[in-house]
Amino acid sequence: MVNLLKFKMAKVSGKVVAFLAKKGSGSGGTYAGHIFTKIGGYESITELASQLKIGSILITGTNGKTTTTTLLIKLMSNDIQIRQTYENNILNSMTTSLLTQEGDLGIFEYGIRNMTYGIPDTVERLIKPIGVVYTTISQEHTQVAGIKNPFEDYYKAKKLLSQGMERGTIVTNCDDPRTALIGLEKEKDVNVNYYGIATEGIEDIGGESVDCPKCGEKLTYSKHYLNHRGVYSCSCGFKRPEPNVKLTNAEFSTDKWILNIEGDLFNYTTSKNIKLDLELKVPPFGFHNIYNTLASITAYATFTPKVENIESTIYEVFNNLDMSFIPPGRFEVVDIGGKFVGLGQGDNGDALKINAMFMNQFVDAPLEFIYTTPEENEEEIFDDHFKVIKSMNPEHVIVVPGRKSIDKAKEYYEIIKEEYDDAEFYPLSYEEMDERINKLIELARNSEYKYVIMSGCGEEQAMWEQIKRGLINR
Repeated sequence: MVNLLKFKMAKVSGKVVAFLAKKGSGSGGTYAGHIFTKIGGYESITELASQLKIGSILITGTNGKTTTTTLLIKLMSNDIQIRQTYENNILNSMTTSLLTQEGDLGIFEYGIRNMTYGIPDTVERLIKPIGVVYTTISQEHTQVAGIKNPFEDYYKAKKLLSQGMERGTIVTNCDDPRTALIGLEKEKDVNVNYYGIATEGIEDIGGESVDCPKCGEKLTYSKHYLNHRGVYSCSCGFKRPEPNVKLTNAEFSTDKWILNIEGDLFNYTTSKNIKLDLELKVPPFGFHNIYNTLASITAYATFTPKVENIESTIYEVFNNLDMSFIPPGRFEVVDIGGKFVGLGQGDNGDALKINAMFMNQFVDAPLEFIYTTPEENEEEIFDDHFKVIKSMNPEHVIVVPGRKSIDKAKEYYEIIKEEYDDAEFYPLSYEEMDERINKLIELARNSEYKYVIMSGCGEEQAMWEQIKRGLINR
C-alpha cells in the first residue's frame, strides 16, 4: 500500500529537482526519478505509472532498441501525447519521464545486460506495462562490470521483462527463435503480435543455425534472413510462428527502397483485429532497419487508440523519412572525395554483419577493413566478427583495440594475421581516446582503397560520431 503523503512529497521533490536540472524529454535525465524513489519508495513508481490512462510500452532487445523506439515515438506522437525515454536504459530514467512529462501513454526503451544490473522483473512489477516489444536477442557484450555474463542469464533477463504480464500485448520478432519463444510461452496470458519477413527476395550472407531455445537441439533452417533469424523448426515441435505483420516484397536501389508490408493484427485499445496493406518508400537505410520498421509499425498498430489513422500516419512518417532518425554513432557510409567509408559501432556479430550487408551495397572494387576489437573474455564476439570480416573478402585488414586491453587486441590480431598476411596492428590506447580517434580518421582518409569499412567495438556513440565528423569536416 502506497503512503499517499510520502507519494505527494516524492512527486513535489522530484519535480523541483527536474526543474532545477532543466532536463529535456528524451535527454536521459535520471536524478529526478532517483529523488522521487528515494523519498516515496519503489512502490510509489507503480502509483505514478498507473496515472497513465492507457499504460506503458517497454522496448528491449540486443540491437535496434533505440531506432525502434525513435520510430515508434514518431508514429504515436501523431495520435496521442506520450511520455518517453530512449538511449537511457534504467528505471530512474523512466520514473523521471513519468514524473515530469505529460501524456496518456508511455514509450520507454529498456536495455538489459543481466539480472543484476537490469532488474527486469522489478521493472515489470513496478511499471506494469501493457506492452513489451522485442527486437532481437543475440550474443551481446559478454562481460558486465568486469564479470563474464553467460548468455543464458542474458536471455533469461530479457524474458523476465514480460514474464509477469497478465494484461496487454507482446510484440515480438518471429524470425528470431529466441524472441519467438518468448511470445509463444506468453500466448496463454496475453495477446501476441509477431512480425517478420515473408519474401523470397532477401537472403542472408552466411547464416548459421543455433540451438533451439526450447529443448537445446540444433534448429533446422529452410531460410536464413540474418544470422540466426529466418524460417526454422525443431524436432521438439518448436517452429517459427506465422507473422501478423510481414514484409512481402522489397525493391532496392541506391536512392530509395520500396517495402511492401501486410498485416492482420490485434489492436489493444479497441480489442479488435485490424488489417494493413502498405507500400512504403524509404531511404536505403540498411537491412537492419527493415526489422526496426516492422517492429515500430507493429507496435504502433497494436497500441494506437486511433486505428482509423494507422495507414495514413505510417505513410506520413516513412515516406518522409531521412537518415537523421538513425541514432548518433550508428553505421553510415560517407563519401569523402570519391572514397566511400562505412563506419559505426558493431559491438556483436549481428551488428557487424548488418554493417557489412549495408556496406556491400556500395562496394564494386577492393575493400579495406579497419577492425576495432572486443575486450578480454569476449572471444565469442570476436569469433562472430571474424566470420563477418572473412565474408567481406577484404584486400587489407587493419586491427585497432576497440576497448581497453591492448594485449587482448594483439591476440585477436595474430589470429587475423594467419588469414591475412599483410594485416597491420596499431596498439592505440583507450585512455588516449583523442589520439585513437585522430589515428582512425587518418587511416581511413589516407587509405589507398576506394572502399573502407571501419567497425567493431568501441564507445557506442562518442567515438564513432567524432570519427564521422572528422572525416566529413576535413
